[in-house]
Parts: sequence; C-alpha cells; structure tokens
Amino acid sequence: MPHHDLEVGEKVTGNTAEGLKVPSRPIILFIEGDGTGPDIWRATRPVLDAAVAKAYGKTRRIVWQEVLAGEKAFKHTRSYLPVETLTALREYRVALKGPLTTPIGGGFRSLNVTLRQVLDLYACIRPVRYYAGVPSPMKEPEKIDMVVFRENTEDVYAGLEWAATSPEAQRLINFLNQELGCSLDLTAAVGIKPMTERCSKRLIRMALKYALDHARASVTLMHKGNIMKYTEGAFQNWGYEVALEFPEKVIPEAELTTRYHGQAPPGKVVLKDRLADNLFQQVLLRPEEYQVIATPNLNGDYISDALAAQVGGLGMAPGANIGDNCAIFEATHGSAPKYAGLDKVNPSSLILSGAMLLEYLGWTEAAQLIHLSLPRTLKAGIATYDLARLLPDTKEASCSTFAQGLIDHMV
Repeated sequence: MPHHDLEVGEKVTGNTAEGLKVPSRPIILFIEGDGTGPDIWRATRPVLDAAVAKAYGKTRRIVWQEVLAGEKAFKHTRSYLPVETLTALREYRVALKGPLTTPIGGGFRSLNVTLRQVLDLYACIRPVRYYAGVPSPMKEPEKIDMVVFRENTEDVYAGLEWAATSPEAQRLINFLNQELGCSLDLTAAVGIKPMTERCSKRLIRMALKYALDHARASVTLMHKGNIMKYTEGAFQNWGYEVALEFPEKVIPEAELTTRYHGQAPPGKVVLKDRLADNLFQQVLLRPEEYQVIATPNLNGDYISDALAAQVGGLGMAPGANIGDNCAIFEATHGSAPKYAGLDKVNPSSLILSGAMLLEYLGWTEAAQLIHLSLPRTLKAGIATYDLARLLPDTKEASCSTFAQGLIDHMV
C-alpha cells in the first residue's frame, strides 16, 4: 500500500489567483507514475529535499504523501483513478506526478486529460529554457527562454469525437447536413472543437499576470484564426479584451508605434498575436522576441514539444497543470515502459517540474539551487544516456547517479 510520511505536516491553503498560504512543513502529494515513473521519482525526491535543506536549513521541509493513479492504483484498488486520489488532490492542492500510460486508439481515456478536466486545471504551463551543456540542434539555444500557457480543458482535447460509420457519427452528420447545410460524407469520423470565452479569457489572464509578475516583456497569442475564425479567431479577440483589464500595464502591439515610438516603457507588457504556423518559424528564427505564449490546447501541445526539442528534448522539459484551487506538476514525457526499473532514464523533466513546484510555493531560493546545479553537473561530465551519447568526454550515468550529481553540485 502507499507510503505516508510519519512526520506531521500542514495543508497548503489559499488559491492561485489570490495567493497561497504555505506552512513551513507543507504536505505535498506525489504520484509515482507508470513505467519509468518510480525510477525518476526515486531520483527526484532527494534532489528536491536537498535543495530545500540547502536553502532553508531545518526551518522548512516538504512532507511527501503518496496518492495512487495509473497502473499502481489499478493493482491496489481496481481503479486507474480512485475517488480517494481526487479527494486528496482537492484537499491538499499541490502534487508532483510522474508519467501515466495512455493507450493509443482505444482503451481508457487519458488519465492526464481526466485529471485536468475533473480538477479544472485549466492552464498547462511549460517553461522552456536552455541549460548550458545540454546538446541542442540550435546554433544559439541560449536565446530560448519562453513560458507556454496552454488552455487545458477545451479544444479538441475535450474528447468530443465519434468513430467513422458509428451510429453517433452518422446521426451528427445527418443533422449537420440536413439542418446546417453541410455536405459531409456519412463515412467520416467526426470531432467537435469547443472553445468558450470564459475558459480562453482565464487562461490568457493568467499568462498576462505571470508576465507582469515576472518582468516578461511580451505575451503572444498563438492561434489559427485566419482559418478557424469562430474558435481560434475568437481566442485572439478575447485576448485583446482581457488586455483591457490591465490599463496602462498591457499594450497591444499595434500601439507600440502609434503611442510609444516602437519601444515599450519599462514595466509594461506588449500583447502580440501570431498565426500558429508563423510562430513555429518565429521561435526558430527570432526566439528572443517571444517570452510568454498563450494558446489553445492543441497548438500548445505542439509548440511546447517543438520548443523542448530546441533545448534538449522532452527529457529536459518541465510542466504543470494549474487551476485556481489545485496544481499538479508533472514530467512532460511518456512512461517509457521498456526502460522501467533500469535506473537509466533522464529524471530532469520531473526534477525541473519539482523546481516549478518550489517556485509555486514561493520557495524560489531552493528552486534556483536546482537551476544552477544542472549545468554544473553536466560540466562535470555527469549525464544520463540520452545526453551522454551526444556529449564528448561524458560517461553515461544512471538516473540515480545523475540525481546525486545534482545534489553534489548545489552550492
């Protein structure tokens, strides 16, 4: 059965919008995950604990408490996502999660998507930055320092789709053809892409607040509104409406020339928008011009993975799913079951997601120790196989050895 720390801790209270109240010994939930999840969790926990101890001595400590999801949950409870887990996530508010397996083309729906929708974790936040020493296909990867805010609950990820030739699909096609004048083939598979003003605006609002709070110069709305005019085009329009909630703080890009002679005053955020296909070019050619990206669900999935490839791949990519009352920080890669139990895979995605968790708690000093330790560890010639094979003078280290290297290089 799951392990629970014997040490007494306290719940995190408050909320994302108004601010958290974090005790000195917060109870933080963890989900090991499937496949390589237990390996990277065993590597991650000591790194986070060491960073907190190094930064704060004995005055602060995380009290970890396990909850079950995925294959381990099914083994113990015959449910992949027990009700008790959802109850605990709502009660304790902050969790760190390893990867969960989702079958392709059949079987149960994604547990990751279910968690986001059931707990209303409407913002998927993925910071993408370069750490010195990580192999990259880019000539100047150090120019990449972006944070993607991806809407998490709507768009095609809402799961509203029906199989080709199914009775449901044919009923829907008949309605569209007969009532709305469409001319769809009766053998088509059908999906619906819902997007609402409420959900789009709260995501964009969070991105703008983040940019203001972290001195980021711009937020870019990524959309395909030239083609999907009433969904992604509406996302763009709603973004500019949200900007009006921040008078004199958020400047539409068009006003840069007319009001500010092309140069934004200090402390203000410029709101841009770019078509999705164009932005994929821009983050390659002029990455320094983009700092925060706010986007609907599917676009955000694509752009965050593409950006991760520019700075070393998904093994180096942290992520979080955050709502007003709950936040789950997670590895962004898959469960890689063929490597399970081998102590082999790169734990950096989960470790850096843990650093995001520390920042969310306001424990920025501890998070910074991790950010600074990573390039020092690589410089010392310590790297997991995925990085070691691309780095000269580097011997392949195990998952746990790499994590110990991070601890050893915290100064």
